[in-house]
Amino acid sequence: MAEKTKYFVLKQKAVPEVLLKVVEAKRLLDSGKVSSVQDAADLVGISRSSFYKYKDDIFPFHDNSKGRTITVMVQLDDEPGLLSEVLRIVADFHANILTIHQSIPVNGVASLTLSVEVLSNTGDISQMVQTIENQAGIHYLKILARE
Repeated sequence: MAEKTKYFVLKQKAVPEVLLKVVEAKRLLDSGKVSSVQDAADLVGISRSSFYKYKDDIFPFHDNSKGRTITVMVQLDDEPGLLSEVLRIVADFHANILTIHQSIPVNGVASLTLSVEVLSNTGDISQMVQTIENQAGIHYLKILARE
């Protein structure tokens, strides 16, 4: 079985400079200040390959204030009750489910895209993600977006 992803919270001074530059390049792209990855990478002083290597692995930390949205993609076995278990975990952490999209299973594995709103009483989101990831039948979990 593949090793599950672990999440860490670090102070900015402990994060390597290249990762901070990737975050800045993503911010430039999201804000529309630059129109291409090459422009963003040039502006912050990293290579495009560094951007692509780390872009899915680092996000700025936002506090759990009401109205924040997190979108995750999960690959899970096509087993009765597994989706229900994932949704129960989200409910246990007091997050509000905004959208659910599950694909038709292929070779016994389905893809699930789930958007949840983080409320003022929502628990630790990284713990919620880890709890989902540790469920039997979950192959892969990736955070697609945080707003």
